[in-house]
Amino acid sequence: VRDTTTPRRRTRILALPEARWAAAALALFLVALPLHLLGAPAWAWGPLYALVYVTGGWEPGWAGLQALREKTLDVDLLMVVAAIGAAAIGQVLDGALLIVIFATSGALEAVATARTADSVRGLLDLAPATATRVADDGGEEAVPSADLKVGDTILIRPGERVGADGRVLDGASEVDQATITGEPLPVAKEAGDEVFAGTLNGTGALRVKVERDPSDSVIARIVAMVEEASETKAPTQLFIEKVEQRYSIGMVAATLALFALPLAFGAALQPTLLRAMTFMIVASPCAVVLATMPPLLSAIANAGRHGVLVKSAVVMERLGQVDQVALDKTGTLTEGTPRVTDIRPLPASGLDEDALLTLAAAAEHPSEHPLARAIVDAARARGLATPVVEDFASAPGTGVTATVDGNTVAVGSPARLLNGRAAHLDDHLAADLATDLAAQLEQEGRTAVLVEVDGTPVGVLGIADRLRDEAAATVTALATLTGHAPVLVTGDNPRAASRLAEEVGITDVRAGLLPQDKVAAVGELEQAGRKVLVVGDGVNDAPALAAAHTGIAMGRAGSDLALETADAVVVRDELSTVPTVVALSRRARRLVVQNLVIASVFITGLVVWDLVGALPLPLGVAGHEGSTVIVGLNGLRLLADTAWRRCADTVRGGVMSG
Repeated sequence: VRDTTTPRRRTRILALPEARWAAAALALFLVALPLHLLGAPAWAWGPLYALVYVTGGWEPGWAGLQALREKTLDVDLLMVVAAIGAAAIGQVLDGALLIVIFATSGALEAVATARTADSVRGLLDLAPATATRVADDGGEEAVPSADLKVGDTILIRPGERVGADGRVLDGASEVDQATITGEPLPVAKEAGDEVFAGTLNGTGALRVKVERDPSDSVIARIVAMVEEASETKAPTQLFIEKVEQRYSIGMVAATLALFALPLAFGAALQPTLLRAMTFMIVASPCAVVLATMPPLLSAIANAGRHGVLVKSAVVMERLGQVDQVALDKTGTLTEGTPRVTDIRPLPASGLDEDALLTLAAAAEHPSEHPLARAIVDAARARGLATPVVEDFASAPGTGVTATVDGNTVAVGSPARLLNGRAAHLDDHLAADLATDLAAQLEQEGRTAVLVEVDGTPVGVLGIADRLRDEAAATVTALATLTGHAPVLVTGDNPRAASRLAEEVGITDVRAGLLPQDKVAAVGELEQAGRKVLVVGDGVNDAPALAAAHTGIAMGRAGSDLALETADAVVVRDELSTVPTVVALSRRARRLVVQNLVIASVFITGLVVWDLVGALPLPLGVAGHEGSTVIVGLNGLRLLADTAWRRCADTVRGGVMSG
């Protein structure tokens, strides 16, 4: 079955006005900077710097003026004013650098917001645009899925996506509903079973009675939950931005007072203006901005080199705050690909493991079912040659049959193959033994597959999603880092979830969850005062990723929506990098605190000097720029690979000591 849904739409970065203006400002700055530093005449670089001010400053300046109308003093406006003030007393380079920093930051935020919005809208493409509605007289008509009403009957043909939430009236098939529940394998559906809009039908045909309005389907509710979570999530700000209002008002008031009061007492205009501008320069938060950004941006760059894409400095800061982790199962703790884990030939069959697997792989070879691919891959891994088959047939929800070397081989569901079949004594004993083996495998969290030859059971295969090699160590590391054991939140069945949780050391298991249930579980943890990190990969994880304090998506098999909604992406699909990036974030936060102390000491000293004495402008600029350089270099230490290795060693040390 091939999925032919609409390709996802992508926002082109330069299609956004903020990105275009920021790119123009950065390009102009990079042209002007070497001319300035190499001693070119002012006419060569002056106009370029002026264009930097215009292209990069008008957007935040206009936004700041609009904020003033709401009686709010925006730090962006303060930065524009500080940049203009710097230019007014000859420090054109300082002002241009400040403009570029803030323009680039605003553009990155706009791009991230637009990408997420695109992905949310693209999720609606999962539900087909049209559906086949069946009339009372048996006639069929294609209608827009949005026009379906509760009570309508629709026909879902093989390979089509389900058009609405409903219940199967007749037919049998297997439906891939990973987008909704995250289950790694298609689920057998027959009369009475529930199906969801946007899920992918297998090889059978289904007649479904619509039970929910399309606007209230599970897939539509996922879209609504992601949008709501993105809008209502508490604004995330860097530490320094939390005091921007008070700092901005205080700095503007002090600058105006330093200019107006001396004039009122008869001071000369030029020295008074120079002193006020000197104050604005030394009090401007350049060093404070650089105290915050370089450590976080360096950590982002370092994480990126090691396969973790952290989308912003805000996210990097928030990663270090988490004290509880909620992990998805399929595709996160597991690889998301079913594999043969058990080969159990029945004693009376006379077959060994290789012979049983060869028969099953031969019969399943023409099938495209995920279980069939797992069986064929297992045979290939053992180097087994599969014979050519004849008379292949597939029964949706039951299994396949084929003629192999003159014998009829059936592979499929134990319950469906054995149900209602009259058997003589030997066959009855084999059936009982096969049933017991299948029940044992299912109790262990496996999917059981029965193999029959000429109507007689000859063995059972166990298939399961393979646990990642680093899963247990990652769970232990996260528990050590956060002080709380991770929670497993999954749409898979409780039995499989509990079995996997036992293997990795998780005791809090929440299984059988729909997307809204995952959001509720995250909300429950956050109401208990936790800052929750959600790690997942599917569409069904997206609402929880959006609602959580921080979300990380697994990149290899991650859905478009999960990748765009998450705050960070594990590009190389290495689960062990999750605790390492959390540790790196905590180290970056420590450097931010160090830098803020350094910047505060310099700013306070220079401001006091300017207010109490007569701070020469060159010395003020030197002190201001010196503090900026110091905090910048201190933050850049996290660019080194040794920083990542130390964090990884810290994580491993915690696991070993734990």
